Amino acid sequence: MQLMGQVYRGKVDVVLTYKLDRLARSLSHLAQIIAELQAHNVALVCPSQGIDTSNSNPAAQLQINILGAVAQFERELITERVKAGVKAAKQRGVKLGRPGKYSNRIGQVQALMAEGVNATEIGRRLGLPCSTAGELVREVKAGIR
Repeated sequence: MQLMGQVYRGKVDVVLTYKLDRLARSLSHLAQIIAELQAHNVALVCPSQGIDTSNSNPAAQLQINILGAVAQFERELITERVKAGVKAAKQRGVKLGRPGKYSNRIGQVQALMAEGVNATEIGRRLGLPCSTAGELVREVKAGIR
């Protein structure tokens, strides 16, 4: 973090690292760092891997661009897998997201509805706002909960 702070302030011309895996936690993190370095005109030099992104080395620029393309591909695959997982979960009927604030009151609402109590009275008895009680009653009637 301190290094990138110095990069942002324009105090660094070259970042020297022994190996790329010492610079970043993952390929996508490396791509992010490289993009930031390029945006601030900071060269990346990694002598053990033959990388030198200064203006005098076009082969290193090719390596960096290939790493960036691989990282972008990896991000897109992850996004695709997450979307497929969410879709499959929804098809199985899994309810995603945080439980509602009053989801623990559904049993009480159902019991009072079975007695024929209306939404306003349910709200009063359970100490809920009328709008919340009405919403819970509608959800129970619709079979959402």
